[in-house]
Amino acid sequence: MRRREFITLLGGAAAWPLAARAQQGERMRRIGVLHNFAADDPLGQARNGVFLQGLQQAGWTIGRNVQIETRWAAGDADRLRTYAADLVALAPDVILGTGNAGAAPLLQATRTVPIVFVIVPDPVGAGFVDSLARPGGNATGFTSFEYGLSAKWLELLKQVAPSVTRAGVLRDPALASGPAQFAAIQSMAPSLGVEVSPVNVRELAEIERAIAAFARSANSGLIVTGSALVAVHRHRIIAVAARHKLPAVYPERSYIHDGGLISYGPDFLDQYRRAAGYVDRILKGEKPADLPVQAPTKYDLVINLKTAKALGLDIPATVLARADEVIE
Repeated sequence: MRRREFITLLGGAAAWPLAARAQQGERMRRIGVLHNFAADDPLGQARNGVFLQGLQQAGWTIGRNVQIETRWAAGDADRLRTYAADLVALAPDVILGTGNAGAAPLLQATRTVPIVFVIVPDPVGAGFVDSLARPGGNATGFTSFEYGLSAKWLELLKQVAPSVTRAGVLRDPALASGPAQFAAIQSMAPSLGVEVSPVNVRELAEIERAIAAFARSANSGLIVTGSALVAVHRHRIIAVAARHKLPAVYPERSYIHDGGLISYGPDFLDQYRRAAGYVDRILKGEKPADLPVQAPTKYDLVINLKTAKALGLDIPATVLARADEVIE
């Protein structure tokens, strides 16, 4: 072999480990995503889109260095359990889950695959993490809000509809957050002169019957607490409240864009954006046990004046002045 050919061969051999390391650095990673929404739900698509955009900004490109397996459960508990098991069986590097309804079956299916959750009201009480500062296990993520925030919903209802003396509190009794949110609202009720009653919901037909029954009494209003079931059926809830002329307060802004009256709550799109950051850090070697659970950083007050007019309500100027968004 001539000297030039030998040097070329050596140069190529030296490059092999570098090429191998480059390929290894770009190896395909797999992310599981478990959504409570139906695949065609615009709100679910918006949240998923923000998550994917966050991953892209962090340098992850679908088909080049990451593969994403997405499941849409449409609020069905059996599907959530089935899809959680399916995603775990794929042995992904990390899974994103939404709410208690999504995080619980994922943690039942695995205590080793890293999980990032969003919109979970009380991850310590639910047993998902040991503490907010040090999660300790295979899960971490973002809380939806403090239970005390729920009392603010009753205060808002009384401000925009002063004649209300009875308020139904729509809640999912299957979740620990349902009774906890109701307790916070109930603690505020005497000082506002409002009698509050829980309206338990488990399925759409029951929701419609319960709201209709509650609306038969005069001077009634509605508070819709946060849950996966409510989010999935939000369009029907808003329509039934409108049909029965019930002023209603909702837990976040998407309800108001869909025709609800008023909402106060966290920016959940921001949680999906921040969740992408946690997924990125886990893919780069950090452990969920070492990533603290984070609370919301931004709350929005949103008002739909068109809905207020349809209900015959004049929103006080003091409330309008505090609004982050007013839909006319």
